[in-house]
Amino acid sequence: MRIGIPKETFPGERRVALIPALVPQLAKAKLEVSVEAGAGSAAGFPDGDYAEKGATVVAGREALFATSDVILQVRSLGANPAGFEADLALMRVGQALVGMCDPLSAPAPIGRAAERGVTAFALELMPRITRAQSMDVLSSMATVAGYKAVLLAAEHLPRMFPMLMTAAGTLAPARVFIVGAGVAGLQAISTARRLGAKVEAYDVRPAVKEQVQSLGARFVELPIETAGAEDKGGYAVAQDETFYRRQRDLMAKVVGASDVVVTTAAVPGKKAPVLVTDAMVATMAPGSVIVDIAAERGGNCELTRADETVVAHGVTILGPTNLAATVPYHASQMFAKNIVTFLLHLAKDGALQVNLEDEITRETLVARGGEPTNPRVREALGLGAPAAGR
Repeated sequence: MRIGIPKETFPGERRVALIPALVPQLAKAKLEVSVEAGAGSAAGFPDGDYAEKGATVVAGREALFATSDVILQVRSLGANPAGFEADLALMRVGQALVGMCDPLSAPAPIGRAAERGVTAFALELMPRITRAQSMDVLSSMATVAGYKAVLLAAEHLPRMFPMLMTAAGTLAPARVFIVGAGVAGLQAISTARRLGAKVEAYDVRPAVKEQVQSLGARFVELPIETAGAEDKGGYAVAQDETFYRRQRDLMAKVVGASDVVVTTAAVPGKKAPVLVTDAMVATMAPGSVIVDIAAERGGNCELTRADETVVAHGVTILGPTNLAATVPYHASQMFAKNIVTFLLHLAKDGALQVNLEDEITRETLVARGGEPTNPRVREALGLGAPAAGR
């Protein structure tokens, strides 16, 4: 079975789905690897490195797709809205596709892949169970995003993060407030603390309090009912507008006293909740910075604009949508380890085995046999239950 690694076509995407160091691991499992020329260049992995590890470097994208049984991508289908049609046109019945597909927010391309006869796996739907942790690309990429968000804030803040005692006087540390203590939020806390900031954090899930405190931050406790704030997988659950209004009222004082606010609150497949309003931004000191990691889902700040820098009330609001791609070397290393572990979970004796009795396989499978298969994706597409055996 041959695995194909095409060059990413999503604008600004610099990651690659497989790094050279993992090619021998696939070869050991009887999987041959082809890489489109230049696929890893933007991430710091030249073609020669792939060839040295045993991969075949293919000059054209069409030839790569034609000779590959499985295509591995970082962003595919709904996660690459402007480019997925061109790739689907190169795919054939029975060919497999593995990557991030944005299946819940953009399910239509899943339907198009099914019509093409493609077997597709969406890595965003990886179940949050112990044996799937090493395949969890969302957590890996959130780690990168949380780290880079704080560096962006430090770059734009007109003051330094640490407390410094100098001959010119003592400099007070920056006050950083992290909204959302998932993987991205915890990494943001850790990074801000290493830079010397005084850090506070809030999350609707009280269970993360100990994790926040273990990183040296203060957990902001708001007197608000949080029952049912997370699902069985540990993801935050969307709340009603009354809950968010109460939450905003209680958070306003903390936001106003912060030099930096990093927002990370997102609900899979839903628009990000607005947690920081225009009025709250107006209470922040001029020169303060907000980095909204949830910008791709609409943003947690009312004033966020995706991939733009907005200045309002003297506050700089950044809305990056693909932070992981700005650290492509290590982001690719982490992503590749996740996707290879998943691929080896599927592949047995050099062939792809789709075992629907396995939770990992069943939950990530979104298209097979000519139709969408995942129940949540089918619901988003307005379809009924799949045919038996899909």
